[in-house]
Amino acid sequence: MAAKLHSSSNPDGEELMLANKKILVVDDEKDILEFLSYNIKKEGAKVYTASNGLAAIDIARKKKPDLILLDVMMPEMDGMETCLQLRENIETRDIIIAFLSARSEDYSQIAGFDAGADDYISKPIKPRVLLSRIKALLRRKNFAGMDQPVELKSLSIDRDRYLVIKDGQEMSLPKKEFELLALLISMPGKVFTRDHILSSVWGDDVVVGDRTIDVHIRKLREKIGSPHIKTIKGVGYKFEE
Repeated sequence: MAAKLHSSSNPDGEELMLANKKILVVDDEKDILEFLSYNIKKEGAKVYTASNGLAAIDIARKKKPDLILLDVMMPEMDGMETCLQLRENIETRDIIIAFLSARSEDYSQIAGFDAGADDYISKPIKPRVLLSRIKALLRRKNFAGMDQPVELKSLSIDRDRYLVIKDGQEMSLPKKEFELLALLISMPGKVFTRDHILSSVWGDDVVVGDRTIDVHIRKLREKIGSPHIKTIKGVGYKFEE
């Protein structure tokens, strides 16, 4: 398994990018844990490891890592369930989570994002590329309009509490659905291009299938009502009250 990742030296000037960052690596393969830990520690980060989901949740609550690299297939509790539980816990819900898995099918990636992941990284991947993805995730900032609660006539969202309230009823959404809705609702009537949506919600360094946005839009329409989200053919989407 470790042979799928090939060691490489760090680019000049990037050694301090991860200094003092706390990263939790979760995988049931001991050689993978050791190999990833070695390459991440070279960047100056503090690395914690876990071999299953239950241990990962316990460490995440105690250590509050900046980012979690999470395998999908693990004993006791798989990565998907682990991610869901981390997102449901107020102590861990805002931690950046990236799946690192040999499963690269579109449906696996969509399931990962639905569980609340910020990224889905497919093995094999070279350490330098993985470190670049980690740094990109840590650099990302909340996009415009997400800092304050947004309130419209029939729908409101609260970024701090990750809540959507429709007609007085609280609604829980997977993280990417929530962020997609928050982006669209931040400027009602504005048309957001597909490229803008991908960059804002998934990040420039995240590779997702062409259907990812469409699938998330369809799910949002089912939950909040289809009239609110309009398709602008060949361009993107907009939210209308």
